[in-house]
Amino acid sequence: MMEFGFRLLTIFAFLFVALGVTCLAAQSSEDYWKKLLPNTVMAKTIHESLKSEGGTGVHVGNQGVDVSVGKPGTGSTDVHVGKGGASVNTRPKGKHTSVYVHPKGNPFIYQYAATKTQLQANQNVALFFQEKDLKLGTQMNLHFTKTTNNETPLLPRKIVESIPFSSNKMPEILSRFEVAPDSEEAKVMKETIKECEAKGIEGEEKYCATSLESMVDYATSKLGKKLDVVSTYVEKKKGMQNYVFTGVKKISNSKAMICHKMNYACVVFYCHKTETTKTYMVSLVGNDGTKVKAAVICHIDTSKWNPKHLAFQVLKVKPGTVPICHFLPEDHIVWVSK
Repeated sequence: MMEFGFRLLTIFAFLFVALGVTCLAAQSSEDYWKKLLPNTVMAKTIHESLKSEGGTGVHVGNQGVDVSVGKPGTGSTDVHVGKGGASVNTRPKGKHTSVYVHPKGNPFIYQYAATKTQLQANQNVALFFQEKDLKLGTQMNLHFTKTTNNETPLLPRKIVESIPFSSNKMPEILSRFEVAPDSEEAKVMKETIKECEAKGIEGEEKYCATSLESMVDYATSKLGKKLDVVSTYVEKKKGMQNYVFTGVKKISNSKAMICHKMNYACVVFYCHKTETTKTYMVSLVGNDGTKVKAAVICHIDTSKWNPKHLAFQVLKVKPGTVPICHFLPEDHIVWVSK
């Protein structure tokens, strides 16, 4: 996977323009969450994607609406909505977007076979483990990271719904986000859409949410409105080190929906639900004293996973034989019924 160096800024939702001279603010994404999930605490990674470094300017003219967010002279997210639809520029002004390469093949999409690069990268770090290891005193070599750039903007549904999200619309998508067709960013975006369009494994329901509102709608349609959201929190950013389990708490013993943050020009969550999962929160302490509250998903039935998936090769087990667990990166979240 790859990661963009996009600038984090928030753009508040708005209603379209009447007669080209008036603009009425619509319900924000955060308000939408509070309305549908008044008793559910928003995950930290979502809060971060909604933060704004500056004010939101809305300018109305006869060509449509121009919305820009950011401090003067700094990088900003600009959204232009006119007769041709919406275009988005998420690059810091005067800077190029930085990209770095992760091992190809998302390990949290279970129809994928592990690549040689993934196997080499996971020789010394515990990404997958067995449920029997979830106990006090267990020690693991871990590196808690984020899988995407934290500064990628979480755009309101009104904006993202005006931009295609389909493999056969790539030229238009790249044009709207002002991304060069032959760039590394374009390759990442194409791969993300391809993963979203691919058929899930048997027994899995999947959906790619391109806005907070659409993710909330999907979660409540599958799990109801009495929900908890859990995610991983790392006290301070450190490299790989040894951690010891100091607490293990089961959150849910039934169905859950996991949403993985994908690499794209704006926030996209790859959400999938299965009936055979257990959710835990694990407290850990690193060798240097770093404290972590980590979300853990255990998959009870792995019989439909790709036999060459990374988990089986690392743990030396076969599909469907033992429950397989994994920590979630900080920018992923789990939805569970209360």
